Amino acid sequence: MGLLSLSFSVTSHGSLLQRNSPKPSSSSPFVLKLSTTGGRRNNSTVVRMSYEAGIGVMGTKLGMMTFIEPEGKVVPVTVVGFREGNVVTQVKTAATDGYDAVQVAYRRVRETKLTKPEMGHLQKAGAVAMRHLQEFRLVSTEGFEAGQKLQIEEIFKEGDFVDVSGKSIGKGFQGGIKRHNFARGPMSHGSKSHRQLGSIGAGTTPGKVYKGKKMPGRMGNAKTKIRKLQVVKIDMDLRAIMIKGALPGKPGNLLRITPAKIVGKNIPKS
Repeated sequence: MGLLSLSFSVTSHGSLLQRNSPKPSSSSPFVLKLSTTGGRRNNSTVVRMSYEAGIGVMGTKLGMMTFIEPEGKVVPVTVVGFREGNVVTQVKTAATDGYDAVQVAYRRVRETKLTKPEMGHLQKAGAVAMRHLQEFRLVSTEGFEAGQKLQIEEIFKEGDFVDVSGKSIGKGFQGGIKRHNFARGPMSHGSKSHRQLGSIGAGTTPGKVYKGKKMPGRMGNAKTKIRKLQVVKIDMDLRAIMIKGALPGKPGNLLRITPAKIVGKNIPKS
């Protein structure tokens, strides 16, 4: 079989999605080798993981507003609130799980909203029923323990840069002009291609439409990450922070906020 490269991404309540990715360098600090046995010879599995720059939190988008800085500058900001949660429910280590990560729970719900296995997992950490579970892969998990509550003011400071990810607003089925910013045709009388897509490929050769061709289709409702946004204000009386610029999704959307990745500064070089 040879070397296999596996990439994992975490969805709600810790489910894992596995897919193939290019073969990484064995000298990379992002690579973990696990020895396996199969077939007629020993094989090793290479697990490739993306480190976070530090522990992050989950929040709820509340909306946008205008913030006036002390010197009079007007800044558009998005207000992110924090419901009950951001509690550590599991600490994973290389010895027990093959990689280092901290699992965090967010947004309290009724116990009837969760299954018994989900409730058992949370009760093991001494946590109440929470809707969302996400992992933050770290270089080291020292200082974290199950049941620990993450404090927003200790993780972020005003002026820090953060990466924010969430689901974008779904816009349904859209045409090429809105979805891919295509140019339209002439709008004068007699034109047969006002907003049509146009040619999508040659004829007999190759005799097909290439995969990945930009065409009309569903737009939005996809995971989006916006990098290096500045934290303008932290108000712990209201349990909210203000982040400069627009963030994915509508008000009420779940957001994942982590320290901005700066290669060589807060994450190791690959």
